[in-house]
Amino acid sequence: MKNFYLRLIIPLVCIFVRSLAAQTPEPAAKPKHFIYVLHLVPRLHDDKAWTVEDKAAVDRHLANFKAAVQSGQLILAGRTRESGDKTFGIAIFEAADEAAAQKFMEADPAIAAGVMIAELHPFSVVLQRKNP
Repeated sequence: MKNFYLRLIIPLVCIFVRSLAAQTPEPAAKPKHFIYVLHLVPRLHDDKAWTVEDKAAVDRHLANFKAAVQSGQLILAGRTRESGDKTFGIAIFEAADEAAAQKFMEADPAIAAGVMIAELHPFSVVLQRKNP
């Protein structure tokens, strides 16, 4: 009788454990980091060349970055304080993969408006200061 219960219980336990394992969700893939480097198009190296439309595109660019910070996608963005062709900006952000990163970069209003050009690179954040 004891063997009968063991033969019955062991397969039931195995079925139950397999059932639980099948229901356990896979851990979500960790987002990857990317950086894109932004440069003004050459015609905008002279401050006098900026149009109202150019300035509006940069305003939309900054609003887009602020929204990406709020959502947690954008880690850091900034620009150098040099003028003319020496100035550039960077955006470090998270994306699921390179295709998503490319889509994020191309959706940048400054790039879409032709005010800036950008280069995308995979990136690794190795050290990061904690905010006080």
